[in-house]
Amino acid sequence: MGWRRWGPQLILAGALAGLFALLAHNLQVNLTRTGLGLSFGWLSQPAGFALGQHWLPYSPSDSYAWALLVGFTNSLLVIAIALVLATLLGALAGSATYSTNLLLRRLAFGYVALARNVPLLLQLLFWYFVAFLGLPRTPLAPLGELLTLSNQGIRLLGLPLSVEFSALLVGLTVFTGSTIAEVVRGGISSVPRGQWEAYRSLGLSDPTGLTRVVLPQALPAILPALTSQYINLAKNSTLAIAVGFADLYAVSDTTITQTGRAIEGFLMLLAGFLLLDLLISGAMGLLNRLVLRRR
Repeated sequence: MGWRRWGPQLILAGALAGLFALLAHNLQVNLTRTGLGLSFGWLSQPAGFALGQHWLPYSPSDSYAWALLVGFTNSLLVIAIALVLATLLGALAGSATYSTNLLLRRLAFGYVALARNVPLLLQLLFWYFVAFLGLPRTPLAPLGELLTLSNQGIRLLGLPLSVEFSALLVGLTVFTGSTIAEVVRGGISSVPRGQWEAYRSLGLSDPTGLTRVVLPQALPAILPALTSQYINLAKNSTLAIAVGFADLYAVSDTTITQTGRAIEGFLMLLAGFLLLDLLISGAMGLLNRLVLRRR
């Protein structure tokens, strides 16, 4: 019984491991024949290029390894902020599709339809070239010192944000928020209608009933699909190169161009995003188990 259960899986795992080892061996042999070989010694060499925005201290004299770490940090920051904002926007839009207010409901459906059907790359180019670079050079202060806007950048709560970072953040938030809204709407629809009637019979308003009664029951249906959207957002962040933001992909691309170490560069790039996706999946899996345990 044990062999029937685990035997085929062990055979498959062994076959995959053997295939991977064969491919790795052939790659190493072919690289050696061409005089290249796998080498990571170039990581300690000076990068020699500047980065438009960085949250860690960086100068062109720093090593390639540090430049890649700075790019990875930039990716982490924009992804983390976009995840929070897209979740809030998606939850609001998804809940608004069940609003009794006709205008609010139509606005929510219109936003989802527009943002989901326009490619993310086009949205990023719009936010970069039209929305942000189209701002006047003289700073605008719609919220006083809390927020100033210009085509040179944005200052939010005293924190300077580049135009590239802002365009990428808004684009990822708007695009992913529309797909999260559909996930939330689907999760809400899985809750029996009797729950709506129950909270209304208690005199609760629709916003209160949604947040305290319906959404907690919809979470088990929402979280698995939400994990996929979070991972998609992380992968979509590589489009930052289109607006000139120095994320991990952009820094890797520049590094590969300068060093000619394409295989090593792409291997590290794949490892970086694999680690990021595993962190997101692990965190969401833990959250899903906590929700199920509380139920």
